Amino acid sequence: MAEAVRVLIADDQALLRGSFRLLIDSTPGMKAIGEAGDGARAVELARELKPDVVLMDLRMPVMDGIAATREICSDETMAGVRVLALTMFDMDEYVYPALQAGASGFMLKDVSPADLVAGIRVIATGEGVLAPTVTRRLIANFSRSDETARAAPRLVGLTKREQEVLVLIANGLSNAEISRQLVISLPTVKTHVSSLLAKVQARDRAQLVIIAYESGLAERGMPT
Repeated sequence: MAEAVRVLIADDQALLRGSFRLLIDSTPGMKAIGEAGDGARAVELARELKPDVVLMDLRMPVMDGIAATREICSDETMAGVRVLALTMFDMDEYVYPALQAGASGFMLKDVSPADLVAGIRVIATGEGVLAPTVTRRLIANFSRSDETARAAPRLVGLTKREQEVLVLIANGLSNAEISRQLVISLPTVKTHVSSLLAKVQARDRAQLVIIAYESGLAERGMPT
């Protein structure tokens, strides 16, 4: 039998932490292994417990979720730990910096229990997950800020097809949807995605979205 997905819950609201723990512990194949009420404690527990996924509230005392995410994702001893950022607001200005810091995705706190569980499972497999209702609007908004450098050199070496796939990923399409859009097989899409991750040195799908917008490729659209 496969090992349970081990989840660390980081949120400054005890009631929410309890609700998340109840959901996780009642889900087959998942286990809550710890709780943190601030970012500093989240980093400490992540380093000690090595969870598969950290549910990371972005707004916490002592150390906020962005700083905590950066600490976790930049620490080689926690290379297998993935961060799923949580926010109350679909346009939270913290979300884009959290993804830049290394979070594998974000979801709204009012997401359905089923969707949250599905998101945790996706993150645990090494993929990224982004709240579909706000992905393009959010990422585009923050990637156009003056603080965002256009990372065009990161796209050097990408084939035309890989650029097409990257644009579609940035627009929130799943592998199956990309397969239908480009009229190519699903295994071929997966091969392109794997190649993209390697070539631009992205950790997961969430970072591919960031790179697509930071480089301007997503705004230019499909290459001609």
